Amino acid sequence: QVQLVESGGGSVQAGGSLRLSCVASEFIFRNYNIYWIRQAPGKGLEWVSVIRWGVGTTFSTYYTDSVRGRFTISRDNAKNTVYLQMNSLKIEDTAIYYCAAAPVLLIDRSPLRREEYPYWGQGTQVSVSS
Repeated sequence: QVQLVESGGGSVQAGGSLRLSCVASEFIFRNYNIYWIRQAPGKGLEWVSVIRWGVGTTFSTYYTDSVRGRFTISRDNAKNTVYLQMNSLKIEDTAIYYCAAAPVLLIDRSPLRREEYPYWGQGTQVSVSS
């Protein structure tokens, strides 16, 4: 079954950290670039980060400007899992975070078109308070 399942969201104070996980089916993990995309309350989808697919040990990563230096995307090939380590969280990081997969490399697209990403997880809520 082709799927993506996120976990790790929660509530944290500003300046805190959270680590999100996205477990992918084997097919997706081996063949697709994995993205993190978020949707803040009352706003549209926002591209956050991507890690490229591959079979090696080094994978290209990209970030939107607002999270670069605070967020780190990584992957564990043995667990078919992509992580998003989020440090120095800000109130404006509050959103539902989705992992998504696409065969093409889409970097910081705006507006984000949901149909360009064939596979989506169910989302995990991240709430940052002052």
